[in-house]
Amino acid sequence: MTNHVHLLCSPEEVTGVSKMLQGLGRYYVRYINSTYNRTGTLWEGRAKSSLVDSEAYLLKVSKYIELNPVRARRVNHPAEYPWSSYRHNATGKIIKLVTSHPLYNALGKDSKERQVNYRALFKDNQIAGYTLEEIGSAANKSWVLGDDRFKAQIETQLGRKIPPVKRGGDRKSKNSDPRP
Repeated sequence: MTNHVHLLCSPEEVTGVSKMLQGLGRYYVRYINSTYNRTGTLWEGRAKSSLVDSEAYLLKVSKYIELNPVRARRVNHPAEYPWSSYRHNATGKIIKLVTSHPLYNALGKDSKERQVNYRALFKDNQIAGYTLEEIGSAANKSWVLGDDRFKAQIETQLGRKIPPVKRGGDRKSKNSDPRP
């Protein structure tokens, strides 16, 4: 996109994603600054990340990301967007940066069947409103994305609460009206 990038990554190491982003910051920024005779950072703010329950959400998040240029009205179909993994997943175009996830591979016994089944996920080019909001909030606020079982598992592993906690509240209760 013109103002942000979505990456859906399954790291092989615990620190894999942070190392990848650190390397990107080190080498790509230096390349761009040198090439275009500029200085400073390329990105505003820190990278945001969400832990995603692969079993329940991986293909939904993939669809969310690949429909992003459609929702932004940059293209009519995700296949038209040149910086998308859609063409890799849906048509078999080789994109060196894309490695197929085991859940994608489970869509079919061979590449043609996987591609047909992946394209079927995009038949209506829509995402349910609740899912759209849930994924967007998790991505923008670095929340864990998954069902209650997954969130409980992550809480146990981290030893702390992970769901978003409502802040503030109604400071003027109906019962605290000082008028007689």
